[in-house]
Parts: sequence; C-alpha cells; structure tokens
Amino acid sequence: MKYLSLFFISVLCFSQSLTTVSVGGATEVTEKIIFLAIGCNSKSDIDVNSIIDKDFNFYQEKLRADLRSSNTSFSNNLKKILSDGYTKLVELNCSKRTIDIFNTRLSSKLSSLNYPTAQGNIRRHAHQIADSIYRSLYNKKSLFSAQITFASSGTSRLRSTKKELFVMDFDGGNLRQLTNHGGIVLSPAFSHDNSRIVYSLIKPGTRDIVLYEFDLNSNSTSVLLDRKGLIIGAVYTADGSGIYLTISPGRNADIYYLNRSTKALKRVTSHPSSDVDPSINYLGNLMTFLSGRSGKANIYTVNPLVGGTPKRISYVGKFNATPRFSPDGREIVFSSWVDGTFDIYRIYSNGTGLVRLSKNFGSNESPTYSPEGEFIAFSSKRVISRVKADQNVYIMTRLGKILGPVTANIGHCTSPRFSN
Repeated sequence: MKYLSLFFISVLCFSQSLTTVSVGGATEVTEKIIFLAIGCNSKSDIDVNSIIDKDFNFYQEKLRADLRSSNTSFSNNLKKILSDGYTKLVELNCSKRTIDIFNTRLSSKLSSLNYPTAQGNIRRHAHQIADSIYRSLYNKKSLFSAQITFASSGTSRLRSTKKELFVMDFDGGNLRQLTNHGGIVLSPAFSHDNSRIVYSLIKPGTRDIVLYEFDLNSNSTSVLLDRKGLIIGAVYTADGSGIYLTISPGRNADIYYLNRSTKALKRVTSHPSSDVDPSINYLGNLMTFLSGRSGKANIYTVNPLVGGTPKRISYVGKFNATPRFSPDGREIVFSSWVDGTFDIYRIYSNGTGLVRLSKNFGSNESPTYSPEGEFIAFSSKRVISRVKADQNVYIMTRLGKILGPVTANIGHCTSPRFSN
C-alpha cells in the first residue's frame, strides 16, 4: 500500500484553518469520528479526502449537541455511531471506490456508499461525497453543496465604491467574479433552483439603480427592471415566477411584487414610513421586512397574499436591518445596532425566543441561513486604519459559534446570501 492517511475529525477541536470564537460555553465530549483513507495513491484522491476532512469540521457543534441531547431526528446510523464509548470510523477506500460507515466497537458495517472517481472540479466532487456521507447519517442535505453569492470591492481602501458580483463554495473555494459593471452591486439573492441571481446595480457615474438577473447556466446578465427611484432588496418566490423587492417611485419606499414574465408590478405594502428588505418563507404565506412605521427601523411580518396589518416582532437595538428566514420558515435572523455596532440576532417568526448571536466581534451585518438551516453566513467589518478596513464573509453555527472567515484579500465583501 503506497499511501495511507488518517484524518481525525474531533468533536473537541476544529480545523486549524478555522478560528473558533465561542459565544457561551459548551460541554466537552470525548467522542470523535475517525476518517480512514485507504489505497489513495493519486493526488486527486488525496486532495478529495483532505477536503472531506475539512468539510466535516463545520458540523462539530451539531455533533456535540446531538451527543448531549435525546434528539431523535437524526438517523439510526448516526445514533449508533455516536453512542457513548464507541470509536467512530468512516472508511474511504479509493481502490475499491467505496465509503463504509462502521461501528468499530461491534465490528459491524452500518452502511456503504459508492465513492466515484474524481472528475472535473476536484473541490465540487469532494463536497458531493461529503454530502453523501452526511445524508447517510442524517437523512437530509448538508452544507457541503451550498454556494454563497456576495458583492465585493476588490480593495481594502475605505473610499472604494465599486462592487461586483461574486459566487463561491460555502468554504470560500471555487471563487468566481461574475460581473464587470464598474458600478456598485447591491443585495444579491439566489433563485430557489439556484440557476439565477437577482441583484441591484448603481450604474457607473450615476445614481440610477437597475435590477439585473445573472443566469448561472449561460453566464449572462439581463435587465429585469429599469425605472426612476430606488430598486433594491429583491428576493425570488419559491417557484421563481415572481420577485419581491423594494421600490420608491418618490420619497417613500414600499414593497412590490414583480412578475418575471410580464414585468407587471403589484404593490404589497403601503405606509407613510418606508418598508424595505423583504424576505419570503418557502410557502409564500409569510413575509418579513424592515419598516420605520414605529419611529425607527424594526422587523415586521405579514402575509403578502392577503395583506392586513403587519406584526412588529423586533424590540431590540436602536434600529434593525436585513431580516432573513430560515429554510423552514420558523426563524428569522437579522442585524441590530446595539452598543455602537451591528450584531447578529435570531428570533422565531412569531416574535418569541430572541437570541443574540454575536458580540465584541466587529460590525456584523447581512446574515443568511445555509440551505439546511444549521449555519449562518454574514459580513463582518474591522477598521484597520483611517483609510483601510477589513470586511469578509464569515460563517457561524445557528447557535452563535463563529467558525471563521471564508473570504480573504478580495476587498470589502458585503451582502452574502446562501444558495437554496
């Protein structure tokens, strides 16, 4: 055997590439998952296994919680693997092209998966294998196939105003710049089938804002809406046929529904104060948004299909921003101005269960849930000097443990949004 490598994924220690900042303590557990790679002679197989190893570091907080609880939502495979006192082993056999999950204390195989030969993009291939392992354990999709879109300036200088559209894997790999407008890209968002990204653009040298759509299949852009006034904060409906967004034909901003096919607009909110930043749950029967109708910017919810009086659900901070639903619609994550900076908060969509997720960690904005709901990406800014600042995309668990940045040296990164 020419090559044999052990990849240890400890429930106590995160990957060395991630900086862990704990918000609240966690009970230590001595359990660990051991990944054993066998017969991996080619560089591609070695690279794939290394990426899989790093992928699973993101879920250690979840494994801790499952070990401490009587949670019955995860599969029988994971229950057996995580039983107290057991050694955990996932064997990736490159020569046999198999992935076997064992309970080594009982010398029994729990499941077996195919391990396909790496083709094309190595990182994407590795993420797909990691996702297969996760699905075998939890019976649901993982973070590993997710992407993040965001806007970035490409420079750390504070006075830089240009921002282009970018996309990357959840861990910062496979980074691509999608546009070269020369203006300022704002508030991108994926369609639910992840084939398109909608975003606003302040055109170069003007104050005009245009709503664009980027097609990831054809790598092409098209204009969805071009009119006077503010056009921002667009999000797709689940079926992709429509878009909710903020428009201000005059001095006041309200939320509208845009039919993608006919380009017809329908007004959804109407109030003397501005309503902005809509987010729609998957069923389409609840919208959360930001409104100044209470005298300052707070979070509200309303059924956009039937209307009615919106319900205020946030009572924290001097003002709030960018509310976003969790994939199941049960939670809303947002940023709030508290103690002279922005921090990330989480609340149930009915207005209960407020939790502060970040503190003393720069200025934290634009939170977004991962597609399986276990993680939150956000942008965090640190001022380096009078002319320079550091603003990157970070990932935390939904419980508030900050895992670290997933961007570096590509300028001011703002408005991150996970794929679905």
